[in-house]
Amino acid sequence: MIWEFYRQYYKMPFGQLVLGSPGAGKSTYCDGMHQFMGAIGRQCSVVNLDPANDHTNYPCALDIRNLVTLEEIMSDDRLGPNGGILYALEELEHNFEWLENGLKELSDDYILFDCPGQVELYTHHTSVRNIFYRVQKLGYRLVAVHLSDCFCLTQPSLYISNLLLALRAMLQMDLPHINVLTKIDKISSYDPLPFNLDFYTEVQDLSYLMPCLEAESPAMRSDKFGRLNQAVADLVERFGLVSFEVLAVENKKSMMHLLRVIDRAGGYVFGGAEGTNDTIWQVAMRNEASMMDVQDIQDRWIDNKEFYDELERKEEEEQEKLREAQAEAAAEVTGVGGLSGMPLSDSGIRVARKKK
Repeated sequence: MIWEFYRQYYKMPFGQLVLGSPGAGKSTYCDGMHQFMGAIGRQCSVVNLDPANDHTNYPCALDIRNLVTLEEIMSDDRLGPNGGILYALEELEHNFEWLENGLKELSDDYILFDCPGQVELYTHHTSVRNIFYRVQKLGYRLVAVHLSDCFCLTQPSLYISNLLLALRAMLQMDLPHINVLTKIDKISSYDPLPFNLDFYTEVQDLSYLMPCLEAESPAMRSDKFGRLNQAVADLVERFGLVSFEVLAVENKKSMMHLLRVIDRAGGYVFGGAEGTNDTIWQVAMRNEASMMDVQDIQDRWIDNKEFYDELERKEEEEQEKLREAQAEAAAEVTGVGGLSGMPLSDSGIRVARKKK
C-alpha cells in the first residue's frame, strides 16, 4: 500500500511559483533556473503569467498574452496598469481551462510560473491563490519562491517592509514557501551593513534594528513611530515564519544550493531524482555536506567576495582546458584504423536523454 503511494507520488509534476516585487529579478531568475535545469538534465518549461511582459529572455512554453494582453484590457476597459493586471488574472481564473489544457501539453515537465510583480496579487487579491489551488488539484507539487532585491538590507525601513510583504504572501498563498534575497553578488558594493548577513537571513531579534531604524529618518524618532515599529517587529517574530535564502543567479553554486532547498520544500528530493536508483532516504541525504551555511554565505559574498570570484574564475578556466583536452583526445581516437578526419558527429554513437 505504502509503495503504491510512493509510486504515484513520484509521478506528480513539480513547479515553482515565482513571486516578487517589480525589479526583484523574477524573469531573470526564470531564465537562469531554466538554463540551470537544462544543464543538470531536468526537463523544464516556463509559463509566463504576466500580461504586461511582452518580451521574455527564456523560451516561453505557455504565455498568458495568448489569452489576454494588458494593452487590450487598458484600452477596452479604461483601466490603469495595476488594475489591468488584476483584471487579467481574474480573466485567467475564469478561463482556467486554457491553462489546464496548456499544462497537459507540457506532460511531466518541471514548471516555472513567472508571475506579475503587483504585490496586491499576493497580499489580499484572491485570483492567484485560486488559480494555483486548482493547479494543485491537477496533481502539481508547487513551491512559492518569493524574490526580494538584497538592496532592501541597506535600509532598515525597506527591510521591515519586505518582512511584512513576505509574511503576508506566505499566509495568503498557503504553499511551501521560500523567501530569497536576489542579486546578493552586489551587496558588497553597498554601504556596510550594521549586522552580519545571518542577522537578516535568519530574521533574528529585530529589536536590535530599532536604533538603526530611528537613525534612518528624524520622523522615526518619535514615540508614535517607535511603538509602531516595535509592534511590527513583534508581529513578524511571533509568527516565526520568515527567513531568507540568498541568490546570485549567474553563480552555479548559488543556484545549486537554492534548487536543493526548493526541492526539499516541495518534495522533489524524495522522487526519482535524475536517473538514480537510490532509496528515498539516500536521495534525501545526498550532497548534504555541500549545502552552504550562513557563515559560508557571509564569507563568499561580503567578507572575501573578490577572492572567491577569482578562485571560481580559475576553476572555470581549468574546466575549459580539461574539456578541450578531452575533445582533442576524442579526435585522436577517431584517427585510429584509418578513420582520421571523420567528424565526431558521425561516429555512430548517439546519446538520447529520456524525457521524464
